[in-house]
Amino acid sequence: MVALPIFAALFVRWTRVKLEVGRHLSAVRVFPGTRVVVSLTVTNRGRATAPFVLMEDRLPSALGKPARLVVTGIPPQNEQTVSYSVLCRARGRYTVGPLALYISDPFGLARIRLTVPDESELIVYPHVEEIEANRLATQGAGTGDSAVRHLYRSAAEFYTMREYVTGDDLRRIHWPSVARTGKLMIRQDESTRRAAATLFIDNRAVALGDFGTPGFERAISVSASLGRALIRAGFALRITSADMAGREMSEELFLETLAGAVPARGKGLSEALTGLRRTAFGDSTLVVVSAPLAAPEAATLQRAGTAFGRKIVVFVLPFSPASAPPDAAAQIQSRANAARSTLQRSGWDVYVINPDGRLRDAWQARGTKKLQAAGSSS
Repeated sequence: MVALPIFAALFVRWTRVKLEVGRHLSAVRVFPGTRVVVSLTVTNRGRATAPFVLMEDRLPSALGKPARLVVTGIPPQNEQTVSYSVLCRARGRYTVGPLALYISDPFGLARIRLTVPDESELIVYPHVEEIEANRLATQGAGTGDSAVRHLYRSAAEFYTMREYVTGDDLRRIHWPSVARTGKLMIRQDESTRRAAATLFIDNRAVALGDFGTPGFERAISVSASLGRALIRAGFALRITSADMAGREMSEELFLETLAGAVPARGKGLSEALTGLRRTAFGDSTLVVVSAPLAAPEAATLQRAGTAFGRKIVVFVLPFSPASAPPDAAAQIQSRANAARSTLQRSGWDVYVINPDGRLRDAWQARGTKKLQAAGSSS
């Protein structure tokens, strides 16, 4: 009995184990509520059967406790796969791993620890609601189309040319371009620009709260819902926030960016809103997601919106008035009503939702009111 622990320690120290471990996630980009299966494949590259191996895969606290699994008795040049699952509850960019291997003797008296440094990234998108995009376009513009056509003064500009296709009108061949390029080029007198939209996310901590608070997380979810609706409707979407310059994004990049969104520590909003106005097109759509603005900020947003066509703002209350002290609830409601009144007079569509509310409900309710108003006026 005294010698057994010594023999166990010598066994785990001198046992030559050559193991390879691979990790595979059933999905690496998911929405909240998705269960992801993580599979670990252990391959024995040694000449002897692998002993008892305990594996511990590290997980972020938001995904749960570290996963512990056991493999044993893997013959040489063979492999064994074990798996576990994690439920993705909250948005974020997570790292799964590294993996720790504990090799012990048959009696479990001694063990050594090996580390596999490989890590896997898991991206959980924000919660996205399905909304209709028909009220996001500028009045008169079709889905994904611009309401304005731009005429070019010179037909010799290359971007107004295209190569000849059988069936084209020969009278539209532009001979100077043919001489320059050596190809038959057809003149295009006008070009239609794709519909554009700008989504501004007011991610200031002083406005919506810190990371993980209901107001901030609801604002990110609302932004994701509106942005994806615009992209799928064919808009060229440009994203900007209180701490990020404007940038055009695809749907995947947009959702990945919001998955890792954090509050901005800056307090000013005027500079960001002034930048919006400088980069605006007259027929483009502006969508703003923010907490209810104070009077000076609402006036600044009102001026910035004059450079756009359709203008939409969604005010997300940083806390629920029902659960707040009466003074705080009255103050936030008063600010929301004042900002709504200021912007509606300038042609904005204004929505106000609670941090536990749904954008889809407010969106559908607003559409129903407009239909009822149109029916009564007719």
